[in-house]
Amino acid sequence: MIASEGELFKKILGPAWRGLHPDIQARFDHNPMPGKPLYYTGRMTELTCSRLGRVLGYLTMPLIRGALMPYNDADFPVDIEVYSKEGSAAIFKQRIYRLNGRKPVQFTSYMLESARGEVLEYVGMGMGMKLVLAVRDGNLHFESDGYFWQVAGVRIPVPAWLTPGKTYLCHRNNDSAQFDIRIEIRHALFGTTFTQAGVFREVRP
Repeated sequence: MIASEGELFKKILGPAWRGLHPDIQARFDHNPMPGKPLYYTGRMTELTCSRLGRVLGYLTMPLIRGALMPYNDADFPVDIEVYSKEGSAAIFKQRIYRLNGRKPVQFTSYMLESARGEVLEYVGMGMGMKLVLAVRDGNLHFESDGYFWQVAGVRIPVPAWLTPGKTYLCHRNNDSAQFDIRIEIRHALFGTTFTQAGVFREVRP
């Protein structure tokens, strides 16, 4: 049973794992044991959405609040908790966005390996996406490879034009204590719909 991002990523990447910067390897070697989560804190330097993104954000907020945020903001704190649960192979990630002039937004997703060896991330209400991992210039990259809605254990593909777009995420190393995260969601017809960028560091209890 895999309940660690690092163990999952090592398995999926195989030999490519060794191409990651040593700081990133060390960062993901920390396993969140049940009852002993990992904590990260940082500041979001960029949060943007297009007009389409704003509409999608408000429409989906009652179902998957925080997954698609319909706001434009910058320079605000974000707290992240990565944790596991006893008897579960999922890796949970809770984010609290403390936006300027708004109530904090909490968003929790979880990641796990499918029976076919895929990395899946679920964002709520059975909605999720398949992720493809890659190492480029020593940094860790994720790209979505299709969205789905899972009902009674069956994954139903969502047509690409009905989604916010393809998701791109880069975990870029700054030094042993600090890293950048950049997320872009790009629709094939409507361009970039969402962007998030921030600088983070681990918080040790």
